Amino acid sequence: MRIMLTNDDGVYAPGLRALRNELLPLGEVTVVAPATEQSATGHSVTLLNPLLVSEVYDGTGADKTFLGWAVEGRPADCVKLGLLELLPERPDVVISGMNAGSNAGINVLYSGTVAAAIEGAFYHFTAIAVSLEYDKKIYDFPKAARYARQVIDQILAHDPPAGSLFNVNIPVLENGPIKGVRVVPQNVTTFYEKFDRRVNPRGRTYFWTSPEFLCPEPHPDTDVTALADQYITVTPLQFDLTDKRKLEAMAGWEWKIRE
Repeated sequence: MRIMLTNDDGVYAPGLRALRNELLPLGEVTVVAPATEQSATGHSVTLLNPLLVSEVYDGTGADKTFLGWAVEGRPADCVKLGLLELLPERPDVVISGMNAGSNAGINVLYSGTVAAAIEGAFYHFTAIAVSLEYDKKIYDFPKAARYARQVIDQILAHDPPAGSLFNVNIPVLENGPIKGVRVVPQNVTTFYEKFDRRVNPRGRTYFWTSPEFLCPEPHPDTDVTALADQYITVTPLQFDLTDKRKLEAMAGWEWKIRE
């Protein structure tokens, strides 16, 4: 199996390295990831600057092995370049992660991790985004990667159609044992956000985004609630944003245009 691995935390992120180590027994893993952290960049792409690319290796001397490419761009840029220019052969699957922090609920819209997977699905590859929820920024990436690989194995065993897209989240491991895996929809209720208002020495007001990004009233039986209950969540996604019901309802509208 040929696997293309990407992320939004950067090519040197520990989450990517841990997931790569777990995926290596499945086949050939090639990394195409941002040179620097690109968290919360969503599905943005680079248009006005060149995409600089450099090869990345692990180890030194005789132990030096090719890891992949670092791209001076966004996660979606990495997937485009990987699929269209860099990889010598088509991968069987595109995997994005492992992200430092969950990508559940409304976070899916902001996530560079999920955007990279969406880009892979757009090019008709099975694509899986993987994220690890944290508490006080404590991450056990190796243990989470072992769980992630099991979930990835089982997704691929069902031979999903080309272009299938899955979002996997692993709960805070320090909160207790994993209870299992749940296939649940994305939560779409509003998250709680706040900003820290400050004034700089020149009297200009500025704001820091608070790290508290909570969902106080999530819908039941969604990714947010299942994660809180110590379940690994799997959510099938799609990138077609058309509101099909509204489209049908609007078919009978009468439109008038005047000069």
